Amino acid sequence: MTKKTHRPLVALYCGSRTGNKAIYLESAIQLSQGLAEHGFGIVYGGASIGLMGQVADTALEFGGEAVGVIPEFMLDYEVAHESLTELHVVKTMHERKAMMAERASAFIALPGGLGTFEEILEVATWAQLEQHQKPMILYNVNGFYNTLVAHLDHAVTEGFLPPQHRAKLIVCNHINEIYSALNGLKAPEHVLV
Repeated sequence: MTKKTHRPLVALYCGSRTGNKAIYLESAIQLSQGLAEHGFGIVYGGASIGLMGQVADTALEFGGEAVGVIPEFMLDYEVAHESLTELHVVKTMHERKAMMAERASAFIALPGGLGTFEEILEVATWAQLEQHQKPMILYNVNGFYNTLVAHLDHAVTEGFLPPQHRAKLIVCNHINEIYSALNGLKAPEHVLV
């Protein structure tokens, strides 16, 4: 599929569920709307359900672009979004993550489960290995990431995570902090991975 996007894309890692507090859904909508209004598109997991579906719907509703990347084996239970700017059906999770990383100018983890944790920590690992220098953000809605941040800080204290690599993972408690972190961001110039 040819690229149909014209805006820098931000990878949004988020759940195929909405969580059990309204603030998670409200924050995802607010973020996606704000990204569209600030001139960004999104690249995400391609589903039409949970926070994933909502961020795509909101981006499109507010004039943004939404690129979905979904493995074919997930089509049965994540239900691919049919109204995206681009939808890519790939064979594996590895292809999904590589394509999202390649297309993204920045990465934001909203609240989510194992997949969300794994995705943001993988791109943080790639940054530690100097594979990219793109912003990586934990959107700490309702303190969702407090315990993960504490664990990362513990890894620094225990000598397993160098402080300069821990510092690359930006923790944003408020949406305006995200826009500040993305200020001046341009589209990626080279392929990652």
